[in-house]
Amino acid sequence: MEGILVINKPQEWTSHDCVAVCRRATGVKRVGHGGTLDPMAEGVLPVFIGRATRIMEYMDLGCKTYRCCMRLGIVTDTEDIWGEILEERSTEGITEDQIRQTAESFCGDILQKPPMYSALKIKGRKLYEYARQGITLEIQLRPVRIEKLEIEEINLMRKEVVFEVTCSKGTYIRSLCRDMGEKLGCGAVMSGLTRTVSGAFSLERSLQPEEVKQMSPEEIEAYLLPVDYPLIHFGKCTMPKDRALYFASGNSIRWHQVTVTKEPQRELSGRNSRQTAYNQMYCVYEKESGLFLGTGYYNEEEKTLKADKIFVTRQEL
Repeated sequence: MEGILVINKPQEWTSHDCVAVCRRATGVKRVGHGGTLDPMAEGVLPVFIGRATRIMEYMDLGCKTYRCCMRLGIVTDTEDIWGEILEERSTEGITEDQIRQTAESFCGDILQKPPMYSALKIKGRKLYEYARQGITLEIQLRPVRIEKLEIEEINLMRKEVVFEVTCSKGTYIRSLCRDMGEKLGCGAVMSGLTRTVSGAFSLERSLQPEEVKQMSPEEIEAYLLPVDYPLIHFGKCTMPKDRALYFASGNSIRWHQVTVTKEPQRELSGRNSRQTAYNQMYCVYEKESGLFLGTGYYNEEEKTLKADKIFVTRQEL
């Protein structure tokens, strides 16, 4: 069994809890997840099963969308409602227009300071490990992008704001709430978070962990998405069967023997573990059957398609 299962993670479950349920239910040991959610957050958590775990390193390319509830007038050590309250401030005088204008000011490319209670590593240790020991570190600002931030509801009586945000990888929604609260002057914390979209994955056809527990491996398999499903940013190319057999052995294919059906998104930034630029990457298929062979990249110097990850054996062709 191999593929990707979209889990709708409940509150108070860790991402590792969801992986453990999928591992037991499928009987497959090789299981991992993409895009960790904090225990009190809920929503889309893609779980990769079998050979699908090999594409997990590509999963930071897409944007993520969240629905967030923000509480005004509070400052906590964790930047969410579940932390220790450090300060309570008045929200008197704050208007709906101010809140909407403040939200709008955070759209686009911004610099963000990650929260101390996070899994971000500095000097080989996670930030929350320093925080629990009372050690304060100088945390550098990091560039992130807010593609969209829309206010859905404002209730000044309850001091609550609900908004939807689409953002780049590495964006902390808790810190976004903190910064909006500081700009308003009243402070703010995150009081609820649901991830509705993660790259190509959404809550559609997602499963609760408790549902997975009750399903047979055959029933779970019907929900599995194919390995290449999330690789929407890569290009696509095909090759005839004789070249596919050669490619499946890890060999390079001359570029004129490859048919490109879709170019990669050239604005993609970053590189994989082999230092290959993502904007040179392709999903590779056998022309006649459409079988997904793996990923490869264009080598301009050699004018070849080089294999990056192979997902089939010669016997499967």
